[in-house]
Amino acid sequence: MYSEDDLASAIKAGVISSETAAALRAHVEQRHHTSAADDEQFRLVSGFNDIFVVIACVLLLASTKWIAATLGLPVVGGLAIAASAWLLAEFFVRRRHMALPAIVLLLAFVFGLFVSVPAILGENNLSFGIASAVTAVGALVHWWRFQVPITVAAGTAAVVGAVVIGSLATIPGADKVLPLLLFATGLVVFALAMRWDAADTQRRTRRSDVAFWLHLLAAPLLVHPVFTTLGLLSGATHLIAAIVVVVLYVFIALVSLAIDRRALMVSALAYVLYTFSALLKEFGMVSLGFAVTALAIGSALLLLSAFWHRSRGFVLGLLPLSLQARLPASR
Repeated sequence: MYSEDDLASAIKAGVISSETAAALRAHVEQRHHTSAADDEQFRLVSGFNDIFVVIACVLLLASTKWIAATLGLPVVGGLAIAASAWLLAEFFVRRRHMALPAIVLLLAFVFGLFVSVPAILGENNLSFGIASAVTAVGALVHWWRFQVPITVAAGTAAVVGAVVIGSLATIPGADKVLPLLLFATGLVVFALAMRWDAADTQRRTRRSDVAFWLHLLAAPLLVHPVFTTLGLLSGATHLIAAIVVVVLYVFIALVSLAIDRRALMVSALAYVLYTFSALLKEFGMVSLGFAVTALAIGSALLLLSAFWHRSRGFVLGLLPLSLQARLPASR
């Protein structure tokens, strides 16, 4: 499996020409009847060796944490995980360019940093806020060294954690407006994701991968507060709430089509399934509520996937040209 980074490297090295690379992309898109942008491609597993290395890394890192905890050294455990993940990344990420190990080792690195601070200062809001800030700085350094696309999302999540925890710890009554705070941070993360997306509308560089992970982070921050405010998680399921959910999900689908990202729809899917299965149970369909809901929504999503390009073309046609220029073109 060859990524766009590999093709770009081959062009830079003179192995193939840019015209040959463009012809290869066109051939693959024609063969699969889709475009690379619409497929939201990103490297996850290039072969079973990725899985093999990940298993070995997880065993090593978990045993490090376990041994440190057994010896009564939780601080050492967190720092040892971070240090081990960094050293492993020097070989498997920087030299071997392995996708899945890169993701796992990055997550292990930021996890090790995060748990180290409360282990030193004690578990309280202040220490968790400091831990989030330290994790954000660590993610920034990791990005400078390894350029793993998920790193930007991990660092952004740490910043969001620092902001939210800091607000709860310093502002009286901040817990009452927590959904609004989360939604606001979600808008900021979404805007950041769109900025990365706009820098690569053809989705041929790692900027697109960075945007993908940022969209995955922004989606729950945007969706969860809305559905929580509607009272859906507290059992307030009725016909009006179901209608509101449908309207919201249609709006989410339109946004997803416009930006050519499916993360928002996937994030909201669990809430839609829960709402309509609970509503059907109230009408007596206790055993089949979830099954009927899943059948209807699954069929609708498959239909949308089959006509994704045509749907995108229609939605993009409703947008101004200045905005269309910042979005992936419709095939």
